[in-house]
Amino acid sequence: MSKSSTSNRLKQLMNDRNLKQIDILNKAQPYCIKYGVKLGKSDLSQYISGRNNPSQKKLTILGLALNLNEAWLMGFDVPMERKPATTDELVTLINSLDDNQQKNVIDYIQFLKSKKD
Repeated sequence: MSKSSTSNRLKQLMNDRNLKQIDILNKAQPYCIKYGVKLGKSDLSQYISGRNNPSQKKLTILGLALNLNEAWLMGFDVPMERKPATTDELVTLINSLDDNQQKNVIDYIQFLKSKKD
């Protein structure tokens, strides 16, 4: 599975959709409020420049706000669109992750479960 970078993917998305950083932040704001996640101008600027990568929670916010597959946003060679994955696709994706990335997936699932309660 080939891999790009979150920085490259954000730049591509901004170019393809003619978005500015403020547009992304405005789209993300309702999700930030809903899930209690802070995403600021500095954060997004660092992601686009490649200085930092977003946490799993911030990837989720960006994915929801932009209707993107978080794995695509992370640089994986998967469809860009957000869609429910099949079990086989999930197993393949999880097996391609290193231990730290798998831990992030588990943390994310726990985060979502905590928001339902």
